[in-house]
Amino acid sequence: MVAGASRGLGFAVARELAREGARVSIASREAAAAESAARNIREELGAEVLATGCDVRSLDAMTAWHRATIEKFGGLDLLVTNSGGPPAGTFENFDDAAWQNAFELLVLSAVRLVRLAVPSMAARGGGSILMLTSVSVKEPVPNLILSNVIRPATSALAKSLANELAGQKIRVNQILPGRIATDRLKELDEFNSRKAGIPVEEHQRRVASAIPLGRYGEPAEFARVAAFLLSDAASYLTGTTVQVDGGLTRAVL
Repeated sequence: MVAGASRGLGFAVARELAREGARVSIASREAAAAESAARNIREELGAEVLATGCDVRSLDAMTAWHRATIEKFGGLDLLVTNSGGPPAGTFENFDDAAWQNAFELLVLSAVRLVRLAVPSMAARGGGSILMLTSVSVKEPVPNLILSNVIRPATSALAKSLANELAGQKIRVNQILPGRIATDRLKELDEFNSRKAGIPVEEHQRRVASAIPLGRYGEPAEFARVAAFLLSDAASYLTGTTVQVDGGLTRAVL
């Protein structure tokens, strides 16, 4: 199961898992977008893909998606928690409703998906869970106050679950995207360039110059690392944080 998979990083991960031979269940807030993404993967790779419309802020919607996945495939081995990011902005831009929505989008969605997934994984002898967060959990990103504050809770959840679920042979890791060239990043670049009063191309040049590898990453590069962490090739990795950022994050660990 890959959440938020109609585009961007979620789609890239679902596509890479299908390329590696997995049967994939994807979800997106809009059912038509999910089905379009699934059709693209089927046509390109001949893979078996289930598409479901699911707002990850809705427990009923996630329960229905999980039920459809189990009915289609007979069980669940891999789970990717993911969602769109909350709006860009600084502290004064957001009221209580915005903070609550961001919590439901980033944290409660992951809690609920894991709660749904664990029984099937345990019954099948184990599984692998990967939580997509952000490099902002290590180093706050300007103009992303909601993400900076709330995403670290998902990181704490991943680490806690790695300890709690290890006895059931369920691994839990998190992956941190840096500047990966997605539609979401394009939107953030446009927001930040307007705020700075410079052309978006100039903003992107400045950002890329601060990345040791000198460029934005590609979704496929991120997805290959995600597929590794989910796979049996990473069988001795749990509670691990892997950043895919071209060296952007300055933290030692």
